[in-house]
Amino acid sequence: MAEELAPRDAYLRETTATVVAVTPEGVVLDRTVFYPRGGGQPGDTGRLEWEGGSAVVADTVRSAGEVMHVLAAGEAPPLGTPVRAAIDWERRHLLMRTHTALHVLSALVWREYGAKVTGGNMEPGQARMDFELESMSVEFGREVEVRLNRMLGESHPVRVLFLPRAQALADPDLIRTKVSLIPEHVDPIRVVDIAGLDRQADGGTHVADTLEVGPVRVVKTESKGKGNKRMRIEVGSPSA
Repeated sequence: MAEELAPRDAYLRETTATVVAVTPEGVVLDRTVFYPRGGGQPGDTGRLEWEGGSAVVADTVRSAGEVMHVLAAGEAPPLGTPVRAAIDWERRHLLMRTHTALHVLSALVWREYGAKVTGGNMEPGQARMDFELESMSVEFGREVEVRLNRMLGESHPVRVLFLPRAQALADPDLIRTKVSLIPEHVDPIRVVDIAGLDRQADGGTHVADTLEVGPVRVVKTESKGKGNKRMRIEVGSPSA
């Protein structure tokens, strides 16, 4: 299996690697900075470059336990080829900011309103999160937006920890979703710790400090059925 670098250092933009498999689905490398789609976060895009050629990575997915670099139309590097694997950094960083904003949002709604997350999804700069709530008004969304930006506007460092499964599951705050989505074979469990705000089991990429997120707008609140309410957010420029 490939050495996955993103879970330990989300700021790595590229690495050298060797092609260990070429399939109709894509290319497998022995090490990679690309994050495979999962947990509501899209897979990375970017490029593979090698002597005499290059290819666009249109998506990154996990297939049969391997990180698969899905190529756009074109020629794949031959088996055994040394390559330079580089992510689309601007897109990744926007996803990192978006993902951290979602964690702080879930912490806020859990802490202030006691509501667990029932679902969520994100794209670069925009996301949705569903909560176990009976109602969610426009006024509620405005109130959450003010509180969320206040929390993000303070400096809260973000750390990644790896905890033994038994220790992680013994802490009810680490599993914020209504149903635990962590497969039974995962041990240790990766935990994202936002100092003073949030601590959750999570496999995605995040910024190093909440100040890096920038302003967030709650753009829509809606009902998705009894006891299931949705909030949509957008992440603006950090300088906005």
